[in-house]
Amino acid sequence: MATPLFLSDSAVTKVRELVEEEGNPQLKLRVFVTGGGCSGFQYGFSFDDNQDEEDTVIEKDGVTLLVDPMSYQYLVGATVEYTEGLQGSQFVVSNPNASSTCGCGSSFSI
Repeated sequence: MATPLFLSDSAVTKVRELVEEEGNPQLKLRVFVTGGGCSGFQYGFSFDDNQDEEDTVIEKDGVTLLVDPMSYQYLVGATVEYTEGLQGSQFVVSNPNASSTCGCGSSFSI
């Protein structure tokens, strides 16, 4: 089986904070890949309290990450991180499968 996604400690901490703010312990972070962006594909993040049968589920320290089957193929071995910097605070994906990324870090190509 392929290596699943990884969640950094910073991402776990931030997801836990956001779930507590929403007051809904059922919320899970969903990461997905869509067409578009300046490099061909882009990452997206949303909170979801619905888990589909086909979703890949990654759990770490009480936080759940969901990935749909279409996106999973592009994200195998990647790490979801949470960064705070000059461009603001955001979830980012460190993806070893991406052959190139754009400056904003949210778009990539294979």
